[in-house]
Amino acid sequence: MALIPNSSAPRANIDFLVVLGILGSFIFFMGFALLIPAAVDLIYGEDTWHSFLISAGIAFSVGAGLWYSFKPKNELRVREGFLIVSLTWLSLSLVGALPFVISGVLPSFTDAVFETMSALSTTGSTILGGETSSGFQNPQIEDIPKSFLMWRSLAHWLGGMGIIVLSLAILPLLGIGGMQLFQAESPGPTTDKLTPRVQETAKLLWGVYVAFTFVEFLLLWVHPSMDWFEAINHAFSTMATGGFSTKNASIEAFDSVYIDWVIIIFMFIAGINFAMHFRLLRGDHKSFFANREIRFYTLVIFIGIIIISGSLWLMDKYPILDALRYGAFQVLAIVTTTGFGTDNYEVWNTIAAFFLFLLFFTGGCAGSTGGGIKMIRWMILIRNTGREIKQIIHPKAILPVRIGDQTINQNIQRTVLSFFILYIFIFALGAFIISLFGYDIMSSIGASIAAIGNIGPGWGDFGPTDNFAHLPYLGKWVLIMLMMVGRLEIFTVLIIFSPAFWRQ
Repeated sequence: MALIPNSSAPRANIDFLVVLGILGSFIFFMGFALLIPAAVDLIYGEDTWHSFLISAGIAFSVGAGLWYSFKPKNELRVREGFLIVSLTWLSLSLVGALPFVISGVLPSFTDAVFETMSALSTTGSTILGGETSSGFQNPQIEDIPKSFLMWRSLAHWLGGMGIIVLSLAILPLLGIGGMQLFQAESPGPTTDKLTPRVQETAKLLWGVYVAFTFVEFLLLWVHPSMDWFEAINHAFSTMATGGFSTKNASIEAFDSVYIDWVIIIFMFIAGINFAMHFRLLRGDHKSFFANREIRFYTLVIFIGIIIISGSLWLMDKYPILDALRYGAFQVLAIVTTTGFGTDNYEVWNTIAAFFLFLLFFTGGCAGSTGGGIKMIRWMILIRNTGREIKQIIHPKAILPVRIGDQTINQNIQRTVLSFFILYIFIFALGAFIISLFGYDIMSSIGASIAAIGNIGPGWGDFGPTDNFAHLPYLGKWVLIMLMMVGRLEIFTVLIIFSPAFWRQ
């Protein structure tokens, strides 16, 4: 008998049966995603397809069992929405790690979960190519089967716009109460609803996402150094601002000016609110180019490129076109939290390296696939700081915080300030914990900001030419949680640890 609560009876504070039912639907969807790399394996004849089929079978069985046993009959409420989102990202990372372990590509389940969470959260940190703390040598990226390279990039792509948003677009069964999931999962301090129905909004956003991915795929595929497989993998990783590559040396391995600039352009696109892309494609050029966050995002990138490229040219003696190419690429990779690499920024001059480090704390626009603090939050913090200075000079004046013509509500200002304080606190706590494993200060800071900012590479022992394999397993679980917290915008995860969340 299905365990479904009586809709006429008083509902509990949190209906765990509803949570389990919807969680099952996402796990079931994960099963379909696992079939795609299995098909890639059959194309290349690498004989690892069975690991994906077994994992898909587990996802189908568990997902269907939960859905049909606890199929929701009641409206989804806000608390249940937050709980579902947090549990979904964790459970899907556990399910997505199964093929790595079943195939033996990564015998450590912790390493498999780390790689999968890094993919779904669009972080791009990897444990491939390094020796673990237990002495096991993980395979190089080029040495693992193509099916697993596809799985890493596909997980990026699904996690970029959000598996939950995708599910809202294709599963009408979740139309009821769907706004709670959409708001809880969508990155950024605000969610731009393009239509009155959340399902239609999700479809529009995913339509834009697919279109940009396809265009980038074609532009990369026409270059002789990339075949269709490498082109689709890097298109997935770019639009998701993830950063996983099919090469251990990342984009540097292709050594192509053309490929670098194609990816630079699409990283810039991926860092912009996809709702604004939709408006632009519909012909609403005015609202796109008048958007203050897009202007600020562009300004930060422009300043970063000028400073870093200029210092590479003047101090590191790069030819001016190479300085512009490498500087622009790395600025976009860090600001948008994509994390691709074409050069080792740790050996750059002090000015370039320091300014790039500052960019680790920025992020893309709200509503983009990028991670980090986000540009709109920085705008509000900067405007609020300016307002406070003016208030000291003119204590009786009424000075609202404005972004363009819009006055920012004080509740939003408090939320942004709280987010910033929590972000810095969790980042510092993460760095402190990593330092307890014996890492130096820059390595600890680099690992923490790379995880919570969903950036990928860090500094020191976790820099762009290194990996995270050598981190002890407990440290990897710390970063796994930081990646999830960063992807889900902190409050979504931390709220479920609040006593008030569980009170009647």
